[in-house]
Amino acid sequence: MERFCQGDSGAFDALFQRYARPVHGYLTRLTGSASSAEDLVQLTFLSLVRARGRFLAGSRFKPWLYAIATNAARDSQRRNRRPEELTPEGELPASIPDDAPGPRDSGLEQAVQRALAQLPEGQRVPILLHRFEGMSFAEIADAMGLTESAVKVRAHRGYERLRELLAALHQETQE
Repeated sequence: MERFCQGDSGAFDALFQRYARPVHGYLTRLTGSASSAEDLVQLTFLSLVRARGRFLAGSRFKPWLYAIATNAARDSQRRNRRPEELTPEGELPASIPDDAPGPRDSGLEQAVQRALAQLPEGQRVPILLHRFEGMSFAEIADAMGLTESAVKVRAHRGYERLRELLAALHQETQE
């Protein structure tokens, strides 16, 4: 990123090649839509180009990029919804559209995705970044603009709620 900030356009290509696919996966899980995620990846990297002057040398790039991606998803959601459809905090939707499941999705994977979609964004984002993107809690704290302990609390509460939702779903399928 530092090379890109200094004008090396090849560095941008390297960043895109390395991060576009993981960011797409994250945005697909966050929004529940692979097609929306494609558009959001483009917006994320366009925002990265526009914001490169604000990147501080020596800062961690990955949390900064994922913060841009999360904000792009949130902004897109706000732009595409009518005011009465917005959640109280302008959060991303708590449902998964029909185009979300991919060819690899099993019943369990779909159940987990549906349960994740029911979590508030403040709990969903730390879980997605930690579990699926392999980010440390310190990196997630940087991305979310929170303290590390606040991220851990949100993730813990999210995991607890996720267990409850999956247990309820399991019980429904047993009946």
